[in-house]
Amino acid sequence: MKKQLILTVILSFIVLSNFAQQFDLSAEIRPRYENKHGVKSLLTTDADGSNFISQRTRLNFGFKNEKLKAYVSFQNVRVWGDVGTLSSDDEATALHQAWAEAIMSKKVSLKLGRQEIVYDDHRIFGSVGWAQQARSHDAFLFKYTPNEKSRLDIGLALNADSQSGIDNLYSDAAGYKSFQYAWYHGDFNKFGLSFLLLNTGIEYLDTDNEQTVDYVQTIGPRLTYKHGKFNANGAFYFQTGKSEASDVNALYYSANLGYKISDAFSAGLGYEYLSGKDQNDTDAEIKSFAPLFGTNHKFNGWMDYFYVGNHAESVGLTDISATLSYKKDKFSAKLIPHIFSAAADIYDGSQKMDNNLGTEIDLVFGYKIASDIMLNAGYSKMFATDSMEALKGGDKDENNSWAWLMFTFKPKLFSSVK
Repeated sequence: MKKQLILTVILSFIVLSNFAQQFDLSAEIRPRYENKHGVKSLLTTDADGSNFISQRTRLNFGFKNEKLKAYVSFQNVRVWGDVGTLSSDDEATALHQAWAEAIMSKKVSLKLGRQEIVYDDHRIFGSVGWAQQARSHDAFLFKYTPNEKSRLDIGLALNADSQSGIDNLYSDAAGYKSFQYAWYHGDFNKFGLSFLLLNTGIEYLDTDNEQTVDYVQTIGPRLTYKHGKFNANGAFYFQTGKSEASDVNALYYSANLGYKISDAFSAGLGYEYLSGKDQNDTDAEIKSFAPLFGTNHKFNGWMDYFYVGNHAESVGLTDISATLSYKKDKFSAKLIPHIFSAAADIYDGSQKMDNNLGTEIDLVFGYKIASDIMLNAGYSKMFATDSMEALKGGDKDENNSWAWLMFTFKPKLFSSVK
């Protein structure tokens, strides 16, 4: 069935390309080897890490004319060996994107379907591109672009498990029952300003066993500045509302500075704060900030100890980081140390722990083999404290590290412009 669907899409786009402005067919094949030895949480004493190769395979179809844009992306995500060599059935294929956009005018368009939603630095809405499966939403977007320097998006989503004729409790497969948001961005000389207003609904059964939807609001601006060799950005968001009958009161802010030392070298400093809740706090109020749909692997260290499927409703985080980057010709490298601290109190039993969680050092290399072939490799090391051990479990004295090697092939298979 999936093969027939893919073939139908290909033939449909080929027919349309006879009349369209543009039709593109591309692919992506991305195998990645990883040695995980204490990722997301400290390795337990004398435990062995894991070695595996995962792979993302995509086939992408794009179509565009004066009144319509359309995009379909099929993907297969697997770990080498998870399907037998004689297997005739592969269940790892999914529809990553399938959207169409109606161009109403030069300023207004309507975009509907399965799509990646990315804004600003990926902190609240991101594509999660590092994960082989990535992230996409079933949503409707109203896009208004009055000029080249400003844009307003209004987005809506409503999720259900089936086409049932009765109102069933949503399984929360998408992580939310619904959302509504408005995002604005404007460029003003050397400055850029974005503002996000997001309302996210979660459905659950209340104490009376009734289906209830509570809403959390995430609100705040992000400011950027660039002049010559210097750049800076900062963001501030607060969260309020209710989540499963508990009040929400959480806070986030960040500040980053960057400077281009030379044509090849650049450096930066960063600070990020995500509020948390003391472990001895028995109040039902939610005080831990949730970065929701962000590309969280991009932030707070690449070993994913924080906010990558973990650390929710915990003690929060303070992250002080530095970046040294090098890029010349086909080669690039980046070194990023992080100093982590809890934003709220940690306890080991009745003993209050130091807030210092440890230091992580990330190192990544890149080499462009060809225009459509990229090689990347990285190594990360976590130097954890007793507080990290109390918070995450495991053994801080183990060799908590991560190494990886990844090839990315992105061939452009066909393009037709008429």
